[in-house]
Amino acid sequence: MIDSIQDIQKILLKWFGENGRHWIPWKLKKNGSIPRPGESISPYEIWIAEVMLQQTQLKVVIPYWEKWIKSFPSLNDLAEAKEQNVLLLWQGLGYYSRAKRIYQSSKLLLKFVENNKSFNPLSWPLEMDQWMSLPGIGRNTAGSIISSAFDLPTPILDGNVKRIFSRLIANENTKGKNLKRLWELSSLFISTDSPRNINQALMDFGAMVCTPKKPNCFTCPLQNHCVAYMKYDPINFPKKEVKKSKPHEEIGIGLIFNKSGELLIDQRLESSSMGGMWEFPGGKKTSEETIEETIEREIREELGIIVRTGKRLISFDHLYTHKKLSFTVHICIWESGQPQSLASQKFLWVFPDQLFNFPFPAANTKIISALHKHLGIENKKP
Repeated sequence: MIDSIQDIQKILLKWFGENGRHWIPWKLKKNGSIPRPGESISPYEIWIAEVMLQQTQLKVVIPYWEKWIKSFPSLNDLAEAKEQNVLLLWQGLGYYSRAKRIYQSSKLLLKFVENNKSFNPLSWPLEMDQWMSLPGIGRNTAGSIISSAFDLPTPILDGNVKRIFSRLIANENTKGKNLKRLWELSSLFISTDSPRNINQALMDFGAMVCTPKKPNCFTCPLQNHCVAYMKYDPINFPKKEVKKSKPHEEIGIGLIFNKSGELLIDQRLESSSMGGMWEFPGGKKTSEETIEETIEREIREELGIIVRTGKRLISFDHLYTHKKLSFTVHICIWESGQPQSLASQKFLWVFPDQLFNFPFPAANTKIISALHKHLGIENKKP
């Protein structure tokens, strides 16, 4: 372990005072000023941001967070909202289970703090286990919420902090015993004098100086404390896992209109990936069929109707964390049968200019935009 933690703390806090990201909106008081040492600020905005930041970069999160706070300015507003409106606001951020967990947690938190006390930070949970009992809140997220909102000494270990500690002690990986070692180091590092600032300093330092690919080692104020810099190449710490090639799937999508010009959409089962979101009917192509046959088969299995594929509207690729999907979208002719929810919660007929009022997975945004262009409809994406 490091034998000069206090020295490193001083260096980090000095660096943070001069270079830190003091502008992050959820880290500030309502009037935009920086909270004083020991002063509590609203946990609501911090909690929302911290969950958004799971798997997502700060620059992507900020506009989503701003829109969220405008739509749901308080815990009460969120807990009383409709889940569909929550999912709609999350659209495009990915990992939609996070939005559902926030929504579930809002109701649990409201019971904890009570309606008339939700604006008082000290009526919120102050303990790690209280936050970690909520859906989607792990040790790092809980620690970051508590230290940021209440200035209490709770350790964190996000990707930035793991990387800094791994380089300081030349730690090769972040799993098993090594992960436990990093948590122990984070616990030692957390300052009782300024826990909010030391945690934010670590996160900012990892994002701005001790970066993954091109760390600024030559100007780094921690040079003399960094084993990876003095003995090895910091870029090799922690060691990166060999990326496996992503499986590739072809997806056929059908756009079905009725005589009134409405389009058929259906809602995913809650038990499925991205449950509760809306989609256009279709599914995965097998090796024995054409994409047109895929669309006709999937719609028959999904909705119990017979369609014939017509004009191709768009083809595009969409990358997920774990796979690559190639979409082909055809406008279909509805030939027979009445739609049934055979593999979904329900279906709806909606006019094309209303589609952006429903929460769709991100890939569907391209389909909607292409359809609007095809029909000569002004793109009304919010």
